[in-house]
Amino acid sequence: MIKFFKAQGLIWAILIFLISHSQSFADIRLPKLISNGMVLQRDTPLKIWGWAQPKETIQVIFLGETYQAKADENGNWSLILEPLPYGGPHQILFKGQNEIVLNDILIGDVWLVSGQSNMEINMQRVSPLYEEDIKSADFPLIRYFEVPKRYDFNKKNRDLSNGKWQSISQENILSIPAISFFFARSLHLHHDIPVGIVNAALGGSPAEAWISEESIKKFPTYHHELQRFKNDDLIKEIESQDAQKSSHWYSQLFQKDQGYQDPKAWYTSELELDDWEEIENPTLWKGTALEGLVGVVWFRKNVKLPESFNGKPAAINLGTLIDADSVFINGKFIGSTGYQYPPRRYIIPEGVLKSGQNSIVVRLINNSGEAGFIPDKPYEIVFEEQKISLEGLWHYKVGAQMPPLPAQTFIRWKPVGLYNAMIAPLQNYAFKGVLWYQGESNADRPEDYADLFQTLIQDWRETFKHEELPFLYVQLPNYLSSSQEPQNSNWAKLREAQAAALSLPNTVMVVAIDLGEWNDIHPLNKKDVAERLFLQARKLVYKETDLVSSGPFFQIISNRKQ
Repeated sequence: MIKFFKAQGLIWAILIFLISHSQSFADIRLPKLISNGMVLQRDTPLKIWGWAQPKETIQVIFLGETYQAKADENGNWSLILEPLPYGGPHQILFKGQNEIVLNDILIGDVWLVSGQSNMEINMQRVSPLYEEDIKSADFPLIRYFEVPKRYDFNKKNRDLSNGKWQSISQENILSIPAISFFFARSLHLHHDIPVGIVNAALGGSPAEAWISEESIKKFPTYHHELQRFKNDDLIKEIESQDAQKSSHWYSQLFQKDQGYQDPKAWYTSELELDDWEEIENPTLWKGTALEGLVGVVWFRKNVKLPESFNGKPAAINLGTLIDADSVFINGKFIGSTGYQYPPRRYIIPEGVLKSGQNSIVVRLINNSGEAGFIPDKPYEIVFEEQKISLEGLWHYKVGAQMPPLPAQTFIRWKPVGLYNAMIAPLQNYAFKGVLWYQGESNADRPEDYADLFQTLIQDWRETFKHEELPFLYVQLPNYLSSSQEPQNSNWAKLREAQAAALSLPNTVMVVAIDLGEWNDIHPLNKKDVAERLFLQARKLVYKETDLVSSGPFFQIISNRKQ
């Protein structure tokens, strides 16, 4: 009898499972982009799509009109909305075996923003330049959607894994990418319309990662690499090996680091410096006694602070450091950063600083190549309006020397992966145009970028079924030390390759050679980049034909005999 009831219970559990799952399969399901708070592109036919039970009839009720679609044998359905003027907020009702109501829908202009890290840099990162812009950021009619950062080498994804639309407000402004925000704000204020930004960007990504498999076939090297990474077992093996190598390297570094292993740790506030060397910071290690060193070096500086700093919360700016750092003040841990690019801005809690002498300690890890304190950056302690410089004489001592960290395989940057997971799921959504800022990760091989970049533009136009989709892009800014003598420059070659894309219709290029920083691949001036993109958009896309949207472009050089 007990066995009978157990069997009967199991049968009921299976039936409930099957019924619930068949019901969920029958329900209308919408892509992540089609959700509450979305912005739909004005003045163009709009494709609305989703999934349901095969052969199910779906009704969409919007602005007093009823549209109808029928799912195919695989459960896919779509329909076309008539072109609509800007406005909102509106509500959309989807009816089938279930009902879905979407609220707060706006109609305006929607832009796709993509590229690598300079399209990701958020307002938090550039906040010292734009305090007033941040304070006034409250724009309910500007909506932002961030595409999840994923890759897939085997298939074009039908939908995104997650994501939601959000209005620009004080609650989220610091997390919004700076170029996206400034461009959207200019567009919104100039035209007084709702604006949607869909940001699909990933730091470090090369152009080939954003191209479809069909189009990458013309580049045999990249196509061959794609085939290799279609093997999921290979990816798991590489990731496992990389993780083990990295973990072992950092474990060995910690065990060898005398700064931690000595009975009196080197970050303590009171420490004898008789056997420490001297160095002027900020400086890179090339040309110093530290040149070529891989491992960890401890730096110390004693700073005398006035009574006004005593016990007060403050901030410390340590420019940009290569590669990873941990910072201590008066023996207290303040903060750390694991890689070279972010500005080092740390909050000093209340009670740490004191009047008189204060010890500043930086534990700096170099895992390979060049290292040091990057010059021409702010190095200071800040309290209210007072700034105490940290430039000048520092003491240092080597904590440990190591072989270079084994190279890591950045799998998500491999060909086609980002296209499949981050661009393909957007293909049915209508966009006014594309903003693109990328090229740094292709600068080591500029010779094929002209063809690669133009292929990408044409590929996306095919993807979005818009053969003249406006494509606005940023030419790489100035970067690296200047030279008094002419020399080869891959960055200059890459800029020339970018300019070649102007041969395609409906493309414009923003020149940013004056907006870079020689010592930072992520220049902070994102507002001017966005303003230049908007000027180009006004002329190309919004047909303000009399507008001067760019400086002069070089056309020809000739040698005239006197």
